[in-house]
Order: sequence, then structure tokens, then C-alpha cells
Amino acid sequence: MEWPIGVALLLVLIFAGVPIAFAMAAIGFVGVASIIGINPALTLVGQVYFDSGRSYTLSVVPLFLLMGNLVVQSGVAGDLYTAANAWLRHRKGGLAMATIVACGGFSSVCGSSLATTATMARISLPAMRRYGYSDRLAASSIAAGGTLGILIPPSVILVIYGILTQQNIGALFLAGILPGIVGVLGYIIAVRLSLVVHKERLETQPKLPLVERLLALKGVGWALFLFVFVLGGIYVGIFTATEAAGMGAGGALLLTLVRGRLTLRDTLATLFDTAKTTAVMFFILFGALYFLNYVNFSGLTGDLRSWIGALGAGPYAVIAMIIVIYLVLGCLLESLSMVTLTVPILFPIVVGLGFDPIWFGIFVIIATELSFITPPIGMNVFVMRSVAPEIPIEKIFAGIIPFVAMDVVRLVLLIAVPSLALIIPNSM
Repeated sequence: MEWPIGVALLLVLIFAGVPIAFAMAAIGFVGVASIIGINPALTLVGQVYFDSGRSYTLSVVPLFLLMGNLVVQSGVAGDLYTAANAWLRHRKGGLAMATIVACGGFSSVCGSSLATTATMARISLPAMRRYGYSDRLAASSIAAGGTLGILIPPSVILVIYGILTQQNIGALFLAGILPGIVGVLGYIIAVRLSLVVHKERLETQPKLPLVERLLALKGVGWALFLFVFVLGGIYVGIFTATEAAGMGAGGALLLTLVRGRLTLRDTLATLFDTAKTTAVMFFILFGALYFLNYVNFSGLTGDLRSWIGALGAGPYAVIAMIIVIYLVLGCLLESLSMVTLTVPILFPIVVGLGFDPIWFGIFVIIATELSFITPPIGMNVFVMRSVAPEIPIEKIFAGIIPFVAMDVVRLVLLIAVPSLALIIPNSM
């Protein structure tokens, strides 16, 4: 089966509602069978699924998921918001800014965009409403801040990228730190832009004394320690990313115990949710890995590279086209589906053009962040809507525009200054 037919059939299946894990596996199998025969294709199915399922490297996925779920159970998000609010409450739009900062802090020990959004919505939305924030600004700042969960390490999506491309997961984590901080600052700017554009008059709170602001930080000590412990251990070489996941899960368990949240019922629910999410992600990943074999056998990457060469497009023109692809796909697919569908095809082309594979991983994640807040699929927007069903979807999407604009600016900055992502991992 020629690759244009295979890709077309894959898109048809996805848009027809077939789960992407099964769509990629089915098209991959049919494509490989048409090239090398049905018996070798069946053998390859067993090899991909069995070998991947027993992979030591893949154990990092459930461990980081467990770490994030335990952090959510521990209730540390409330302390992060309290601390951020203590330092920003006296500024115009300070509660929305505090929400962004708290989302960034929570992301550093959670790694899930959807969990960050759902948790912070329950904590910060009532406070912003109490001080006269419009639902548009409150909901959009929470939904946008939640996207930081897939970039600021530990990030499960970065783990998936590392597995698909065989890149060092620890280096990817370190590469996400500075772009994540830039993302927090950009979203704070987006809050101010939203205030100016919509001319909102907000009530500010009195500035707290320095002593009280410093005391508010004591609640974030455990979260900060867990973040430094996991990322610092990887940076100085004490343990690998896989070992760091185990240490992080253990640290999150201890954090939950110390905070008195380690109840049997909640812990069983956390373990069940971790197992369920892991199973879903593994099926998608295994389907993508099998589809990758079809990509290699069919010569898709080589044909695309030849087509780009015939067009005479330079490296940065190709990157611009990739941004457009992600913006379009972000309107149709969620993040994990986007990464598993596009990375096997685009990665060899981008690396062949001379771009750093670690840099491209951060580029992909930032581009993918847009899928969480762009209509009509924006998952974070729908999570926000599930927490506050009285807020119309169109109002949240209207408020999200400044945040989308800042993500585009961050992408341009990353392209112009690659060291933004590479300076920390290159210092390892």
C-alpha cells in the first residue's frame, strides 16, 4: 500500500471516531503486510507489543503518572495558590496572575495538563469571582495555565516523545525548564493584555507585609523539594530519568502521608486512575510504534524530504509549515494523539535539516500546548467547563486569545533563540 493511501485511510478512521491507538495499529499492519507480507507483519505485531510492554524505559510513564496523581491527592495545589496570591494579590489582575504562577508550580510536580486545570479551577475560580473577575478572564487564565503541565518537567508527553525518538528523557526534562518559565511570564503578560483589551475594572487587595508573604511560602517547601530532588538528581547524575520517576513517586507518597491525605479510599482511587491512564497511553504508544514501522518501510520520510528539496524550502520555512500543521491538528486532535501521529513522520525530516532533536521535542510540546486551548477540541477548556458548567464555552474561547498569542510568541522566540531550550541540557 502506497503511503499517501495509508495516511489518507488513517485520517479517515480517526475522523470517523475510531480510537487513534487502533487506527494507527490497523493501518500500520495493513501497510506493512502489503509491503513485506502478512506473516512478517504478524510477527512484527508480537515483537512491537511484547517488547514495548516489557521495556524498562517505559516504566517511567506509570511512575510519573502515579507521582502526579499522588501530588493531586496531597492537596499541595492549595498551598501553591496561597503563596502566589500572597505575593501578587495587590496588583491589578493579581489573582489571575497568581493562578498562572500556581499552575506553573503545580505542573512541576504533577506533569498533567488536565489535572492541573481541574485542580486549579476548584481552588482559584471562587476567589476570582469573589473579587469581581469576569468569568471570561478567570476561566481562560486557568485553562491556559493548565497547559504548562505538559512542558514543565516532569512531563508525560515529553516521555512519550523521548520514547518515540529514542532521545534522553532527562535531557528533555531539563530542556523544558526555561521555556516553561517563559511560558509563565508570557501568560502573566496575557492577563494584563486581557485587562487592557476588555477594560475590566478589578478590585485589588491590600499588599501583605513582607513577613506574611514569606510565611506563605512555607506551604510550598515540600513541592519545591520534590521538584529539585527529581530534576536535580537527573542533572547531577545521581539517577536516570526512569529511576527519578520511582524516587519521585516515593517522594509524592511521603508528601501525601505527611499532609495527612493518605486515606485508603483516595489512594485506591489514585492507583486505579494511574493504571487506567497508563493502559490508554500504552495502547496509543504501541500503535504509534507499529505505525512507525510502516512509515519506515513505505519510504514516506524520504519522499517528503525529496518533496521539500524540490520546493526549495529552507529549514525555517519547513518549521513554519510544521507550525501550521500543528495549529490545524490542534483544532481536531488532543495532545497525545498529535504527538504520536506526527513525530514519527516529522522527526527524521527535521533532524535531517540540522535541527537539534532535543530542541525539536520542546518545539513540539509548545506547539502541542496550543491544542489544549484552541477550538473546537481544546481539552483544557472542556475540563474547565466541567468544573464550571455555567460558563459558556464561547466565552472561555474568547478569553483565551491573548494566551494563544503569547504561545505563538514563545514559539517564535524558541526558533530565534534555540539556546532557550538547550543551554541547561548542554551543561550536563
